[in-house]
Amino acid sequence: MGIQGMELFAIGVVIILFVAVLKQFGILEPMSLEDSSDSDLELSTVRHQPEGLEQLQAQTKFTKKELQSLYRGFKNECPSGLVDEETFKTIYSQFFPQGDATTYAHFLFNAFDLDRNGSIRFEDFVIGLSVLLRGTVTEKLNWAFNLYDINKDGYITKEEMLLIMKSIYDMMGRYTYPSVRDEAPSEHVEKFFQKMDRNRDGVVTIEEFIETCQKDENIMNSMQLFENVI
Repeated sequence: MGIQGMELFAIGVVIILFVAVLKQFGILEPMSLEDSSDSDLELSTVRHQPEGLEQLQAQTKFTKKELQSLYRGFKNECPSGLVDEETFKTIYSQFFPQGDATTYAHFLFNAFDLDRNGSIRFEDFVIGLSVLLRGTVTEKLNWAFNLYDINKDGYITKEEMLLIMKSIYDMMGRYTYPSVRDEAPSEHVEKFFQKMDRNRDGVVTIEEFIETCQKDENIMNSMQLFENVI
């Protein structure tokens, strides 16, 4: 993949990889008739018990039946009710055997770990998934901005974007085409800022990010690809 397509890839890969992980978990398997008979989330002896079904319905765009199915898959893979960062990294590494997904998985984990406690709860998981699969374009772009804003100060700096881009190139490994030159991530960051940093103050705000992305037809099309996955 050439440099021109990397910013589209950087946003779209979040959705693509997360869907792949869900399939690996078996979470996207069709629900059986048995699933629809339950009146609430099943709770077993776990370290963390999720919020009530009604509250999660209000916070997401999933139906009651979908939430029940998602919880079963999550609980089967994560009996404690929590996913730690090392587990998250291990899962992502399976999809990129020729590259190193560790750093990108770290950034992605932090985007899902809403309360910054070092673990992803079912609530974190399902709220993020709702945005990625069923959110509006603005909600998805807000989520992507939060991923790139590593220190969560409301701005994307060149240093932050360089870390993100290096992690994506590392993750793709030898599958990146044409072959990646050492300076390629830095060149991409410069192009990103030329496009996004409207007032040339050296940082990209959420307003600049959303406005620029909304004017890019390719990015807008990518935001619609996975709305009907589940």
